[in-house]
Amino acid sequence: MLKKLYLLGLLLLPLVTLAQTTYITGNVFDNEQRGLALQDVAVRNITTKALVVTGKDGRFALAAKAGDLISFGLSGYQTDTVYLTNLFAKNIYLRSAVNTLNTVNITTAKISPFLDTKDPDAVAARQVDASKNRGGLRLGLGYGKWRRQQAKERELEEAADINEEISKNFNKQVIQKLVGYKEKDLEDYIGMYRPTPEQIKAETPFNYTYYIATTFNEWKKLPAESRKMPSLPKLKGNP
Repeated sequence: MLKKLYLLGLLLLPLVTLAQTTYITGNVFDNEQRGLALQDVAVRNITTKALVVTGKDGRFALAAKAGDLISFGLSGYQTDTVYLTNLFAKNIYLRSAVNTLNTVNITTAKISPFLDTKDPDAVAARQVDASKNRGGLRLGLGYGKWRRQQAKERELEEAADINEEISKNFNKQVIQKLVGYKEKDLEDYIGMYRPTPEQIKAETPFNYTYYIATTFNEWKKLPAESRKMPSLPKLKGNP
């Protein structure tokens, strides 16, 4: 009798294991032609490394659980990444990776100082030193300083553009929509994990969805006291 029960348990074990496995299902379509199902899309569970591809109808079923990060990739399309807050069936729409140039209306033109725009027929001029030393030529020593100033201005403009990009893609509204977390201490996470311009420049284009999902999970695993932003030191003279 015990032997029969043991054999029965062995037979039922795979069924029990299968029943415990959860899946995310859905379909993948072209974003422009929303009725066009996409076949052979690589659907990857970044968290568990599991991988499936979509069928002719664009359908997929992938072992996953809430909190996993799922990516959808197909040649000719931009890779999309989804953070699972639930296991409801999902329709995914991939955008074409073809870059198109918008029409630009030029209203003003600024000539680069680095272009050689000298008149070929112009007579060369020299700056003569007004000192008493005959034969001396005065050199334009301010050009190097001007170039350094221009480089500094370009550096500041680039930093401003990157910080604007970060604020647009890493803010309370975006994070709440992605991870479904609306507690007050979300501000601590934002302050602790805001990406730096150096991080953005090191990975182009920067995958904000992946960054938020991974760092948010990392932050949630920290002890409660470590998830808070450190207090600013009090200034002397303040109570």
